Amino acid sequence: MAEEMNIQWFPGHMTKAERMIEENMKLVDAVCELIDARIPYSSRNPDIDRLAGSKPRLVILNRVDQADPAVTALWRAFFKAQGLPVLETNSKAGTGVNGFSQAIRSVLKEKLEQYAAKGQANRPLRVMILGIPNVGKSTFINKVAKRKAAKTSDKPGVTRGKQWISIDAGLELLDTPGILWPRFDSQTVGENLAYTGAVRDEILDRETLGANLMLKLREMYPESIEQRYKFTPRPDATGFELLETAAQKRGFLISKGEYDLERMAAILLDEFRDGKLGRLSLERPGDYAGELKEE
Repeated sequence: MAEEMNIQWFPGHMTKAERMIEENMKLVDAVCELIDARIPYSSRNPDIDRLAGSKPRLVILNRVDQADPAVTALWRAFFKAQGLPVLETNSKAGTGVNGFSQAIRSVLKEKLEQYAAKGQANRPLRVMILGIPNVGKSTFINKVAKRKAAKTSDKPGVTRGKQWISIDAGLELLDTPGILWPRFDSQTVGENLAYTGAVRDEILDRETLGANLMLKLREMYPESIEQRYKFTPRPDATGFELLETAAQKRGFLISKGEYDLERMAAILLDEFRDGKLGRLSLERPGDYAGELKEE
């Protein structure tokens, strides 16, 4: 059974960011929502529907190269069933980003036709891009813009203000700070965000987080533990026991009979985030029955 964790992180600048997004929504024609393909539910801001209102939307499933392809197909079908077009990308490598401009123009086909009818065919489309911290938003923007237009970091909460970025002659992108909600309603959502680095490691008990990730991997992808850490996870072992076995296999001995679980947890989290455990998806559309509903 997973250890209880209380994960809360809502820096003051995020409240300001949400107000800024609301104020600028009237300036844009559409909204792009960038989410992590490994945790599509957990990495969506639940305020997105309220913030976006009736604006046309595009869902960008980022980091598909790290997610389980079969599960990504389920999420793609889920979003399309809600009338939300989906673009799959790996922004770090640039895979899929070249389809962004075409995808936006498809979403805004009616708007483009209206502009043409009014003799405004050259009027640029303006699009807001939203995403939680550390979901790869700045990297995505830089790849789409084909230049370093947005500041990037592997730490959440880097983008603090808004900026307009010209993508091509007829498309402008409004970058916004990554925003998380004031609290996480479920431990699962909070942990998923912590596993992927959307919450600062400095505020977390990484040992407990690593133990809980071990339990999740044993449940969903036991072969990833076997292949990476060279042992078969016992079905009755606690997360800490699994972490200790991995530490033994890596030779992380502190003193006689005592292993460095803190170091092993940090390595486990890093290797998960770097994709070294394989292509893993930590949630599926059916996991949140009653919460995931048609819009």
